[in-house]
Amino acid sequence: MAVVNRTPDSFYDRGATFGFESALAAAQRAIAAGAEIIDIGGVKAGPGDEVSVAEEIDRVVGLVSAVRERDPDVVISVDTWRWQVGEAVARAGADLLNDTWGGADPRLAAVAAEHGLGLVCAHAGPMAPRTGPHRPAYPDLMAEVIASVTALADRAVAAGVAPESILIDPAHDFGKTTWHSLEVTRRLGEMSATGWPVLVAVSNKDFVGETLGLPTADRGEGTVAALTVSAWQGARVFRVHDVRAARRALDVVRRWR
Repeated sequence: MAVVNRTPDSFYDRGATFGFESALAAAQRAIAAGAEIIDIGGVKAGPGDEVSVAEEIDRVVGLVSAVRERDPDVVISVDTWRWQVGEAVARAGADLLNDTWGGADPRLAAVAAEHGLGLVCAHAGPMAPRTGPHRPAYPDLMAEVIASVTALADRAVAAGVAPESILIDPAHDFGKTTWHSLEVTRRLGEMSATGWPVLVAVSNKDFVGETLGLPTADRGEGTVAALTVSAWQGARVFRVHDVRAARRALDVVRRWR
């Protein structure tokens, strides 16, 4: 799953793919490098300038349509927690709604069900969208994560989403300290054991940087390490910035297994 953000303030690329043509070109490069899913986002995950529903729709819908027209077979995902955005991208040709904010709006699952889309069910703890964690604590982190994402998955099925169209995501760094994200990575096999396919989004994240003491631009090797550990423990989908490096590392893990 390749990240393509139409945001001017992305933590990783600082707006390199904010322009429409730049974003479309990035999607094409990712597909050529081996991405099977393109994950399009219109709002920075962390705190930042307010982005209205209308602005988010304007940023992502045209790109979804263009990617769909150029690559009919690629899976198109949209990173959003807003049901109105889900409705708009469903009509534009999206296949998957990547709800990284832990079901903040239950109506998103209803949209996925109505349009036959897939849904990512993620753990964000008690956080509201676009807020940062403040000293989060969990008596048993993985018990909390698994209970949360499986409950969201069950809720989605009850809303009409096809079970085979659901992914669960521990959401590294969302409602978690670096210590928590490392524990999630180490214990990811417990999530895989639930039977739901697991998505991981570890690419260049703060827990990688804090572990290594490195800035965002120097986290490539740490990202690959986190990806391989996750793959070995059964993760199925990998949201990344560097598709080529991830693809090669994951191919090695597949052959080892």
